[in-house]
Amino acid sequence: MTSFIRPTYQLEAEFAQFGPVIGVDEAGRGPWAGPVTAAAFWICPDALAALPDKLTDSKKLSASQRADIETQLCSPKFGHIYAVQHSSGAEIDEMGILPATFKAMCAAAESVVLQLSQKGYNAPACVLVDGNLLPTMPYRAKAIIKGDSKSLSIAAASILAKQSRDRVMTALSAAYPIYGWERHAGYGTKAHLLALNEHGVTPHHRRSYAPIKRLLKTGQ
Repeated sequence: MTSFIRPTYQLEAEFAQFGPVIGVDEAGRGPWAGPVTAAAFWICPDALAALPDKLTDSKKLSASQRADIETQLCSPKFGHIYAVQHSSGAEIDEMGILPATFKAMCAAAESVVLQLSQKGYNAPACVLVDGNLLPTMPYRAKAIIKGDSKSLSIAAASILAKQSRDRVMTALSAAYPIYGWERHAGYGTKAHLLALNEHGVTPHHRRSYAPIKRLLKTGQ
């Protein structure tokens, strides 16, 4: 186990003696288009020492670093268990961004719980969730502010969520290339706003978000 891993596994170690500990994080609450994506990740204790040394908050990593770490995390040889879930732009408009985020988080966590159960593990001892708010879950859960820098399982979830959502936005950009989603993932960049002003709103834009609302009111 490297010196990097020890301090950032303490949150998991606090509960691990009582059962599996799952980390949960999201990506994409702020963008004007596309889904919000959540991932849940359980670190196989036998592979703890093999975790990538640079595993941390996805926002602190380059695209190539995230891709390399994701490949390692998802390798079957290590036995980690994970899941990714999305809430669509339409669900965000209908439910609100926080409920839609919580829906994806709960679905991802439940998928990991099911996979753990199928492998003979007990119910999770704790679900560690990045942030200061918790979705309602039938398991013990703990909100961790800046958890993606403090917990290895949350950091792993943050990378999977980011990578998965970026792939979704790149795929969507093939049908709507003018908006540049493959570059900015739907965030409110100047280029995105210019494209919206010129070409209007797509079915993947979040109509409940203020910039999109304004454009719809003006007939874009």
